[in-house]
Amino acid sequence: MAEEIKEVKKPAAKKSTSAAPKAKAVKEVTPVAKEAKAEVKAAPAKKAAPAKKASVGHKAAKVVNRLKAKYDSEVKKALHDLYKYSSVMEIPAIEKVVINIGVGDATQDAKRLEEAVAELAAITGQKPVITKAKKSIATFKLREGQEIGCKVTLRGLRMWDFLDKLISISLPRVRDFRGVSRNAFDGRGNYTFGIKEQLIFPEIDYDKVAKVRGMDIVVVTTAKTDKEAYSLLELLGVPFHR
Repeated sequence: MAEEIKEVKKPAAKKSTSAAPKAKAVKEVTPVAKEAKAEVKAAPAKKAAPAKKASVGHKAAKVVNRLKAKYDSEVKKALHDLYKYSSVMEIPAIEKVVINIGVGDATQDAKRLEEAVAELAAITGQKPVITKAKKSIATFKLREGQEIGCKVTLRGLRMWDFLDKLISISLPRVRDFRGVSRNAFDGRGNYTFGIKEQLIFPEIDYDKVAKVRGMDIVVVTTAKTDKEAYSLLELLGVPFHR
């Protein structure tokens, strides 16, 4: 009888083993549910995308300088009518502006050069390039390769911003200003003139200036003759001496 009871109990063990797959099936379903919940949580993040597009569109807005706008709308037409160019590409334009400051006392004190570099960077909004002596001059205690100045080459929007500020704000602040010289063209359509002090620019604080310095400004144009370059600069508003 004991053997018969044991044989009857064996099928019960088989039932417990058959229940195991059901438990596994339940466990296999749970990862799917977790993934569904993760997708629901991630869904709201997609709604923030339109805000980014709006910010990108705002940055894409172009900034137009008023002097550049004057050149495009008025000066180009006036030059075309004056010189009767056969092509629009022949109309003169300003290619670049170079500002140079010579710091002769940098041979004695290197801090003077640092001050000039900082002032030129504030005026132009661009990092200057250090200029070095091309040859040695014993009279001035100058060695070849020694740092003696700085310069900046402006193009594009910064060039137009500097010219606009120079014509409308800085030059009128010069004491007893009667206009710039007409005889400073180089014969190839480029114009060079000097400024005696950097204090005429609004970015320079008078109280923080250690020494008054001058600078040379070169306006490089695509004009073929000095006469065309003069007409270009005059129409832009450069105050020439009468």
